[in-house]
Amino acid sequence: MPSHDPALHLALALDGTGWHPASWREPGARPTELLSAAYWTELVQEAERGLLDLVTLEDAMALQSAHPSRPDDRTDQVRGRLDSVLVAARVAPLTRHIGLVPTVQVTHTEPFHASKAIATLDYVSTGRAGVRVRVSARPDEAALFGRRDAVAIDRTRPDDAGLTQLFAEAADYVEVMRRLWDSWEDDAEIRDAATGRFVDRAKLHYIDFVGERFSVRGPSITPRPPQGQPLVTALAHQTVPYRLVAGSTDLGFVTPQDPGRTAAILAEVRAEQAAAGRGAEPLPVLGDVVVFLDEDAAAAATRKARLDELAGAELHSDALVFAGTPAQLADLVQEWHAAGLAGVRLRPGGNAHDLPLITRALVPELQRRGAFRTAYAESTLRERFGLARPANRYAAV
Repeated sequence: MPSHDPALHLALALDGTGWHPASWREPGARPTELLSAAYWTELVQEAERGLLDLVTLEDAMALQSAHPSRPDDRTDQVRGRLDSVLVAARVAPLTRHIGLVPTVQVTHTEPFHASKAIATLDYVSTGRAGVRVRVSARPDEAALFGRRDAVAIDRTRPDDAGLTQLFAEAADYVEVMRRLWDSWEDDAEIRDAATGRFVDRAKLHYIDFVGERFSVRGPSITPRPPQGQPLVTALAHQTVPYRLVAGSTDLGFVTPQDPGRTAAILAEVRAEQAAAGRGAEPLPVLGDVVVFLDEDAAAAATRKARLDELAGAELHSDALVFAGTPAQLADLVQEWHAAGLAGVRLRPGGNAHDLPLITRALVPELQRRGAFRTAYAESTLRERFGLARPANRYAAV
């Protein structure tokens, strides 16, 4: 009988000084260090001390904004960030176990560049890399490149044509990355100094992908990553993004507000997974929650209210906002897990305050309940989520 539930997963989502826009004004927030390698390294190392499965690193093409689709011109909140893939590559050699999942905005970038960057991260981290794919309909992001107009979308319509177009492009992007990761067979590199043969050219493959937005011949310039396929993830809030998660990713993030909604979301994702012909494949799904923690529930609520006052508005999020004790959060984690989620992705309201309470209070509480690991066991991120290393699609059987 295992001493913990191997199916329960905890991920951490890192963004700036935390997910509350006023978190940079909290004691210990270190806003002057946001552009330093040490700041991000120490956060991820703390997450690793808590035995968390992975960290995701937020990224975008435009400056942060309180508005989802346009700039807000505010100067009282964190603006400016480092490139998440480069941060992950810097942190990788200074960690040993935790998965590293930077965000790649796929609407205005090229899948060839992203594929080799994430493959490189998989090498640097020895098999702990993933990627969170993200689309953009923001005109200000499109204007940074000038290659295309922003796609007009109606967020109130679940079947909106513009939204469908953006996510169909994202699915093609993922397919190109996956083909490029497979474009070198595992034993393509010979490296035989005696014969002078470094590579077997017959084991490098053109991928010959032709789609509406991409025409990519291949092969990659980077040999096949250690995991074969680094973990592809996406965040989804409604039907069209659920379709991307179900058809193209290895791990999904969703935003339920209650257990009843959790069941409905999972049912929709599983239906889309079956429609995509992947019904028999494992596809873990984590629920996102923004957390404000304290030893006393009232103190957690008071702290959030103080941050809301500093920001000039109550925090609203796509994800559930939780304020309470680590034990109460453990109850929520187990409730969502019982409803069918593989675990949760925690968004700390303020990194300085909430991350140590996640790693040093929530995790021990779950361990006391026999609900979470007491040591890392698997060597790669795919293995941690029960995902096999996939066969190369181009290798001769």
